[in-house]
Amino acid sequence: MNLSLEQIAQQLDSESTRDRMIALANLREVPAEDAVPLIKKVLNDESLQIRSMAVFALGIKQTDECFPILLNILETEKDYGIRADAAGALGYLEDIRAFEPLVRIFYEDTDWLVRFSAAVALGNLKDQRAREVLLQALESEEIVVQQAAIAALGEIKAVDVVEPILRFAQSEDWLVRQRLAEALGNLPSDKSISALHYMEKDSNSNVAEAARIALKRLSDPESV
Repeated sequence: MNLSLEQIAQQLDSESTRDRMIALANLREVPAEDAVPLIKKVLNDESLQIRSMAVFALGIKQTDECFPILLNILETEKDYGIRADAAGALGYLEDIRAFEPLVRIFYEDTDWLVRFSAAVALGNLKDQRAREVLLQALESEEIVVQQAAIAALGEIKAVDVVEPILRFAQSEDWLVRQRLAEALGNLPSDKSISALHYMEKDSNSNVAEAARIALKRLSDPESV
């Protein structure tokens, strides 16, 4: 059921976590200018799940207020999950001012989930300056951080990194191989095409399909 703005505001003050969660979910259809003041009411909620939803919502419901709020959360929040949410939301904003804070948090944060979110967000910003930090992210011990870095290098269209990422065609993790195939579809080069033909024969059907789609994208960008 769709609640009115007044009903949502009342439910956000409810003592019931479920009521507050439903109220936040109802903000999906509300214009950003009306939604953000209500989202702010629960940014410090006692429920981590609600705080996480609220931070994520600031990346979707974009107003001028969202960037400074998310930046402050990224830099001061003690809970690593909420910091990761803030990094992800900054990526959704696609605000280039987030570039340096995201790079800094990638290098300085001790939690892999935050570094993962920062790498994904840097891809969303589509800024070529992210190339160096993403190449370093490839060396992470965390496979999901490697996946994020490969995907993000594709997002920023860093064609000159095809060589260093091709080694992941031999990864034991099929998701890494799938991310590689998807990334190569954004990196037009002879080596990309050659690697994708090889990956079309991958034992994992998801990887093989991703390679086929990537080859189609490279041969006819309008077709995908």
